[in-house]
Amino acid sequence: MDTCAGALELLGMLVYVGAWLCALATTILPQWLTMSTALLPVESYELGLWETCVVQDVGGMECRAYDSLLGLSSDLKLARILMCTSLAVGMLGILVAIPGLYLVNSCKEHRGSHTKKTLTITGGVLGMVSGVLCLIPVSYMAHFAVIHFFDEKVPEVVPRWEFGDALFCGWVGGFLLVVAGILLVSSCQCSQVEPQPVLQRRYQVMNTDISFRRRPEYV
Repeated sequence: MDTCAGALELLGMLVYVGAWLCALATTILPQWLTMSTALLPVESYELGLWETCVVQDVGGMECRAYDSLLGLSSDLKLARILMCTSLAVGMLGILVAIPGLYLVNSCKEHRGSHTKKTLTITGGVLGMVSGVLCLIPVSYMAHFAVIHFFDEKVPEVVPRWEFGDALFCGWVGGFLLVVAGILLVSSCQCSQVEPQPVLQRRYQVMNTDISFRRRPEYV
């Protein structure tokens, strides 16, 4: 295995773990959407997947979890499902890709190199799928905020939801998950031991040498 493939593997796994932690933080944080009102400038509201919070300028913060799962809107339900699925797929990809790393002493038996490449590629594909699953709910909630913010039917005095910090964290995590998957798959493409034409020429030379040695036996 060359240095380029090893560097891509190590970089891919580091980005993978960091991106998964970003996705986890996005799922937990309540700052998906924020709203501040002119009537109460000392308070602002935050909306998350699991709870809503009231933040005061003096430093106080009070959060309350949603009372019922059935009472949630379809947007929050879908966002919960997709984010949890993204975390599960991402964790599965990490667990699958770790044995495929050449720094890890595993799968060293016959055809071990092929098995390691398969595990690494599978982990990379799962990472890309996890990134897409993370980007979908984050982008949808951002689209929801933009549509309602510029809705002309709503009076200007009515407060509107705006982007929260969790959305930006989710965009970073989802993008890095896709990048990590691409790095892992690319590392397998760089670890080709020997191109096929060289092997074919080597076999031709060996066959010619063997046939040349056998000729004197028939003289």
